[in-house]
Amino acid sequence: MSDNFENILNNVKRYVDLDTADEDQFIAIIRTSRVKRRQFIVQPRFVCKDQTYIVKGAVRSYFVTDRGVDHTIQFAIEDWFISDFNSYISQTPASLYVEALEDSLIQQITYMDVEKLCLSNSKFERYFRLISQKAFAFSQKRILSNLNKTAEERYAEFQKNYPSIVQRVPQYALASYLGMSPEFLSKIRKRLASES
Repeated sequence: MSDNFENILNNVKRYVDLDTADEDQFIAIIRTSRVKRRQFIVQPRFVCKDQTYIVKGAVRSYFVTDRGVDHTIQFAIEDWFISDFNSYISQTPASLYVEALEDSLIQQITYMDVEKLCLSNSKFERYFRLISQKAFAFSQKRILSNLNKTAEERYAEFQKNYPSIVQRVPQYALASYLGMSPEFLSKIRKRLASES
């Protein structure tokens, strides 16, 4: 087993047991590549064919409104998946950009390959179902947080849960994820720093 696949296999093994044959079957559908900072992995109007696993680096997904305002939907760092999941699952044109925030090493698996794998091996059917459920639960929690918490509470919660992301992503992207302007986020950070 190549070291390149160790992390993604460990991710799968957190949910299901794999033997060597299962590992080989999964590795066979993975494409590994490098992307440069600011390079797009997904762009609107093109069908998103892949789920992308981050081996090393940082990536974000976002959409741009008709008025040119961008809204960050998701960040992904090491050991996370990212995609335009609506486009990926429905195989219709994407509405999101997925862009590297750092030079990154990624691994991708196509929709068709995952479908075939799940049909032939129930372990992977279970794995992809469990991570989809987890992603859905996270998305619901984020919506409730956005509706229920102040901007300062949202930042404090994100900083507590994802301190490494706060340090690695540009302030404009973090502000966009939290639903505020970069200037307002800067004020919150200064206020919290002065209180500590």
